[in-house]
Amino acid sequence: MDRPIYMTPEGLSALRTELDHLWKKERPETVAVVSWAAGNGDRSENGDYIYGKKRLREIDRRVRYLRKRIEDAVVVDPREQPDHSRVFFGATVTYVNARDEEVTIRIVGEDEAESLKGKISWISPVARALMKAGVGDVVTLRTPAGEDELEVLKISYPTV
Repeated sequence: MDRPIYMTPEGLSALRTELDHLWKKERPETVAVVSWAAGNGDRSENGDYIYGKKRLREIDRRVRYLRKRIEDAVVVDPREQPDHSRVFFGATVTYVNARDEEVTIRIVGEDEAESLKGKISWISPVARALMKAGVGDVVTLRTPAGEDELEVLKISYPTV
């Protein structure tokens, strides 16, 4: 991948927790089910065996992905951001759009993004438009539906 894998400390912790759960709990349980099902005879028509093997492949694929992401992660702690007057990775930003809707988002890593919880990826169009803006700045967001103007109302970072 050509771009860095930025992540907050909380995001890295969440990936490690998921990896630990998959590797230490879910995978051993699935292996036990597959082993039991294999002992039941004909594997070609054994639903527990077929599903178990499929689930093992899914777990192993996710484990490989998580290990690679954790290994390549560049952890950026927003609490250590020296300039709190501008929008950077990890900032919580409140802005108002051209339709007079007030929105609050937090700029996080790709693996942490949850739009319904107000967490958007640092590579999203909104985050890219807001980067380096200060309070009172109006930035232009280009979308498929046209251009939108966003005015930054508030910028905050987690406290140390």
